[in-house]
Amino acid sequence: MSEPEAVQVFIGLGSNLNDPLQQLKNAIRRLADIPNCSGLKVSRFYCSRPLGPQNQPDYINAVARLKTTLEAEALLDQLQAIEQAQGRRRDGERWGARTLDLDLLLYGEQQIAIERLMVPHPRLAERAFVLYPLADIAELDLVIPSQGVLQQLLGAVDDKYLELVDETWQSPRI
Repeated sequence: MSEPEAVQVFIGLGSNLNDPLQQLKNAIRRLADIPNCSGLKVSRFYCSRPLGPQNQPDYINAVARLKTTLEAEALLDQLQAIEQAQGRRRDGERWGARTLDLDLLLYGEQQIAIERLMVPHPRLAERAFVLYPLADIAELDLVIPSQGVLQQLLGAVDDKYLELVDETWQSPRI
């Protein structure tokens, strides 16, 4: 029996509570420890306004790339365990503040549509806070199934509320 072939995956990271920059750094360390995963590479960090209610802190976002032999749902289980370990509570509020959000954006070239997982992420093409960090670590000719080519998607998205983050970052809006 042969080993399963590794699949390249991209994971979106976001946080706007409890020291968001540190939350992402902790999550990145945990991503590196997921079994059957290798080759972790992470984008720069970006600050963006929240999508939902604006009476919450800005988000820090990044994208991570790795290779895995895990099935998509098994990887999702690992991502949700990391979220939970970092205090994520799933209370049903959509677009609310959170300590950590890990989204499986791309799983190779696969399209997955099951109750708990949609890949590619359905609104990936509309989100500068995902596309710009993705472009940091992916080829610009990356085809996002059913959504388009990364370089074209970048040209169509509004980035006016997106800024690079460094180690001295402090949320300007709370």
